[in-house]
Amino acid sequence: MLLQIAFDKPEHLSLLPRLSGLADIVEIGTPVLKRFGLSAVATAREFCPDTLIMADTKTVDGGQLEAKMVFSAGASFMTVLSSASPATYQAVHVVATEYGTTVVVDTITESGKAELIPAGLTFPESFAYVAVHAPSDSRLAGDNSTSHIDAVREMHKRGFRVSLAGGIGPNTLDAVLAVEPEILVVGSAITEANNPEEIARWIKSKLHHPNLGWPWDAK
Repeated sequence: MLLQIAFDKPEHLSLLPRLSGLADIVEIGTPVLKRFGLSAVATAREFCPDTLIMADTKTVDGGQLEAKMVFSAGASFMTVLSSASPATYQAVHVVATEYGTTVVVDTITESGKAELIPAGLTFPESFAYVAVHAPSDSRLAGDNSTSHIDAVREMHKRGFRVSLAGGIGPNTLDAVLAVEPEILVVGSAITEANNPEEIARWIKSKLHHPNLGWPWDAK
């Protein structure tokens, strides 16, 4: 299980040097990409030269252009919305194959639906993960559902490797570990903590030692 740390606010970029080496994947979140563009990807690559970089592009069209931009800037992953067209999937796949990079299918627009990925829908080989994603706006509006965690097992049954995101922190981590997503995405539980390094270190240790207690003194 890989730990992906999501940097979703401009001020979070100041944490890159502190969290370098703790994240298996550094995610440049969509708001940060919109604020700083490709320079955010390049900055993450400079501060974390040995860490995989995810550009959360949420691409829905213009696949070839967006893929070339983020992969040439140093990203190893990008996201494409599950609602994009097969033509967009193929356009991104061609570029990902050229760069030897990976695509994640983001199901955020299908969140809460019984079927996140329609039966029979297939993806190109470079589309290696499905992101099961609880939208942040829904959570801020009071939706504390953990249906996205429960959905991981169904995705696994269908043969998908899963990246799980949305509201993951100390209160949900045991449930997340029980369903074993291939990628665990944590954002504010780390980036908004008083001691981000200690929380990231504890979560990473918890991936290998599930019974490890919460470090209350690191809150």
